[in-house]
Amino acid sequence: MTTEPPKKGKHKKDKPWDNDPTVDKWKIDEFKETDNPHGLLEESSFATLFPQYREAYIREVWPLVQKELSKYQVKAELDLIEGSMTVRNTKKTWDPYIILKARDLIKLLARSVPFQQAVRILQDGVFCDIIKIGGIVRNKERFVKRRARLIGPSGTTLKALEILTECYILVQGNTVSVMGPIKGIKTARKVIIETMQNIHPVYNIKELMIKKELSKNPELATEDWSRFLPQFQKRNVKRKQQKKEKKEYTPFPPAPQPRKEDLLMESGEYFLTKKEKKEKEEKQKVEEQISKKRQREKEREKSYIPPEEKTHKSHVNEEPSIEELKAKFLKKKQKREE
Repeated sequence: MTTEPPKKGKHKKDKPWDNDPTVDKWKIDEFKETDNPHGLLEESSFATLFPQYREAYIREVWPLVQKELSKYQVKAELDLIEGSMTVRNTKKTWDPYIILKARDLIKLLARSVPFQQAVRILQDGVFCDIIKIGGIVRNKERFVKRRARLIGPSGTTLKALEILTECYILVQGNTVSVMGPIKGIKTARKVIIETMQNIHPVYNIKELMIKKELSKNPELATEDWSRFLPQFQKRNVKRKQQKKEKKEYTPFPPAPQPRKEDLLMESGEYFLTKKEKKEKEEKQKVEEQISKKRQREKEREKSYIPPEEKTHKSHVNEEPSIEELKAKFLKKKQKREE
């Protein structure tokens, strides 16, 4: 018997759905319970601590959290003694990724995100990121100013960033919680970190607004957008430098500072007993109280002192002399003759 040799590239034939324009090849179908009817083999759990000021709110909301997670066969436990929240999947859990979503849910609740917003993390296509901004700036005053700059006057800057990135953003203490699509989270993270590194968020917001407008135009989809984006130049603002006074050079080192004991010995306090020291302190307190009382009395007396009255000088019209009158009449006479 003669057998035909197998044809080369037979497996490379086009499938019937390859050239079908109605099929969206990039669409990710929703994972349903029917896709995994047998459940999971292993159990996983995640726990997170929450601050004391969130205890009352979490206790109030916890039945709703359990209700939402029970739809996916995930157990949630609240330990008020340790101050922790725990989520664990069961053998009935059919979605293998839901445990990570549940972990993110309890993390967001611990970072002061309200339940109505935090529960959205269980949806497909919604992710979260908790950005730590505490270690970027060392100076506390500078950190508070930059954080306030990120929020903006009455939260306008944060609201603009939320609209442009399509994310929910919450600034709380040393962290910023961001929730939304991955692309938006990446953009929001970049803006937040740059703001804490002393780059004003207005520059980034302006750039995002231009990009949003350009994305609406299909003709510019394949073109480079750099020519449309604003180019901001860094400005080095010169600050006034304080002039340091030059000290005269001396080859001798400065005299050592006297100790506390030496100063007490000079004043004579070192040799006083505890009783005498106490009496002296009480005497000083009484003297300070008396001096402060006198100052207050003087300030009160000031309000009773009448203001100085301004004396108005009376302008008396002096009668003109005969010679002045003669000169006046002569001038008038001359004008008439002219």
